[in-house]
Amino acid sequence: MRFKNALANIGLEIRHLSAIRFRIDASRRVFCIGPNKSGTTSLGAFLANAGFQVAPQHKGEMLLHDWARGDFRRLIKFCGRYEAFQDVPFSYPGTYRALFEAFPDAKFILTKRDSAEEWYQSAIRFHTKIVGKGRIPTANDLKAFPYRYVGWLWEAQRLRYGIDEQTLYNPEIYKAAYQTHLKEAAAYFADKPGHLLEVNLSDPRASEKVLEFLGLAGLSLQMPHLNQTGQSIKES
Repeated sequence: MRFKNALANIGLEIRHLSAIRFRIDASRRVFCIGPNKSGTTSLGAFLANAGFQVAPQHKGEMLLHDWARGDFRRLIKFCGRYEAFQDVPFSYPGTYRALFEAFPDAKFILTKRDSAEEWYQSAIRFHTKIVGKGRIPTANDLKAFPYRYVGWLWEAQRLRYGIDEQTLYNPEIYKAAYQTHLKEAAAYFADKPGHLLEVNLSDPRASEKVLEFLGLAGLSLQMPHLNQTGQSIKES
């Protein structure tokens, strides 16, 4: 509720910011809003290969606490400088609402996995790999890990999933968050035809579907598979 109230409170400011004439062609602005570990990194690389100016991921991630407060003013200003966006906070719930208000001509791509269980296992493997302890990380591991700044990984988990030290990586909490995000994003765009593409990057036609959605059907590109943490090509 606090998040929704904060979002409503800045609605007028978002609409004001949307009136700014940005340097980037609004019709080429693409937001990747699928959950982390659903292929967002691969999709970002694909868009770069297609000629889009992809925003630097680290700058978006530094706005984690803005997202938690429901304050999207700095994020929207940031989005005025680039054409394509992925990962935190674009992959987090509610961000797409503010972005659509600010950029009503933009395209949104909702990536997803074959199942919530597959997504969860991918997320666990990825954190295990990057933290490098040879086991699933603990809360103390995340608090000490120097990604962006020391403790960022822990703060991201706590703020995104509402967990504490005892519920970190709780499968029910994480999988419910994944499913809710997909459901709510699809529902939000249900009455906005042409603005949302839902796609599983393991689909052999994923590249074709993305290019058609973006009006680039004439290009011939293959979807890369980055951030792989296992044998499956879908670890991205």
